[in-house]
Amino acid sequence: MVCMHKVGLFWFHSDLRIADHPALVQAASQVDRLLCIYCLPNSTSDHKTPSGLSPARLQFLQETLTDLDASLQDRNQGLEVYYEPPLETIAQLITQYNISHIFASVSPDYYFNRQWSILKQRYAMIDFKQTESGFLLDANQLPFERQELPDSFSKFRRRAEPIAVQQPLEAPSSLPPRPAATSKRSWQKQFPDCALQYKPLFHGGEQQGQQHMHSYFSRGLASSYKQTRNGLDGMDYSTKFSPWLAAGSLSPRTIMQALKQYEMDVEKNDSTYWIYFELLWREYFQRYAQKYGPQLFTFGGIKGRKPSTSFYPERYQKWCQGNTPYPIVNACMKQLNSIGYMSNRGRQLVASCFVHELNLDWRYGAAYMEQQLIDYDVASNWGNWQYLAGVGADPRGHRRFDLRKQTEIYDPDNHFIDHWDGGNCSMVLDSVDAADWPITDSSGH
Repeated sequence: MVCMHKVGLFWFHSDLRIADHPALVQAASQVDRLLCIYCLPNSTSDHKTPSGLSPARLQFLQETLTDLDASLQDRNQGLEVYYEPPLETIAQLITQYNISHIFASVSPDYYFNRQWSILKQRYAMIDFKQTESGFLLDANQLPFERQELPDSFSKFRRRAEPIAVQQPLEAPSSLPPRPAATSKRSWQKQFPDCALQYKPLFHGGEQQGQQHMHSYFSRGLASSYKQTRNGLDGMDYSTKFSPWLAAGSLSPRTIMQALKQYEMDVEKNDSTYWIYFELLWREYFQRYAQKYGPQLFTFGGIKGRKPSTSFYPERYQKWCQGNTPYPIVNACMKQLNSIGYMSNRGRQLVASCFVHELNLDWRYGAAYMEQQLIDYDVASNWGNWQYLAGVGADPRGHRRFDLRKQTEIYDPDNHFIDHWDGGNCSMVLDSVDAADWPITDSSGH
């Protein structure tokens, strides 16, 4: 008699870790063999390289995948990284290994969910299973259904705050072996060159994320977070958990457990509460992206209210390069282009400038951040841009910042601007109009 193994495929995406991973635990309990894969974002089958991602983001991703691969190998497993589009890749693997089950974490990413739905339609004979692995609160804990998500964060917070955050799961000690006759592919050799001009602030991977989290709390920085969180440069003014949260190398429940332990061992104050507050903001945008799907990317946002903006190619390029008449914005953009990171305060300022001072279509700003940010998260990025553009969850409409006043408050001595050469810029915004015609001066030249 031939023994038929259940062969599973686990599709990693924004959940690149082993600890506190309910979807991976579920997969391990239901199949005899398991193939673990990751498909690079924005990949092109012609050039076999991810398109449009900054070197900083690519390097962080490579380090994250390498760390995950090592953790899987410790459990008699390994990670297969593919450069081809997921639908093509998974179709080939289904046939090659006679896949009977496909597992993944629940995602707020509309494009991931669309691919998942297509696969389910094409392969009705396969058992598809998704489990929540990246949220602070489980869906069954929330006092409303997905489509009943409150229309503002304040309303969400009032209903979510009383809910107890569940304890994170331990990392599995073992996993089912890989399918028979599979040989480990050397995916690292194909990874694109990630040469950086600046020393990176962050290194990817679950181990690095855990180390950073323990270091942050062990140094007592959580006690003053609310007072320092609007800083612009350096490592200590904010938690800096976002790169590992975005990659899924740290789960929000793991951070919440460490925060609660800090409050028990050290102190509980407004600053420690504010870290939880920010985790709730992240949670809201994750649920927001789930609810609205493709509306996250539309010009009119969730309100269907199209902003009165246009598109000036020259203005857009100057914003991207940090060459606007606004030194604080220039410094933030040069920081982003160099290290792939920008403070939360900086993100608000550059977005406000983009929408209100430059009168540009907010979606282009959001897309540029997607390319550059090490901590790019589809829900937080696009949700926050909608918020600033007045087409999202902000009940007050547009958020416009006085850039001069903001500079006086957050960079009064121009240390940040000088460090990132934000003052070295063109004070003339336009040399051509929106139709690309040269602008003449009053003498007709």
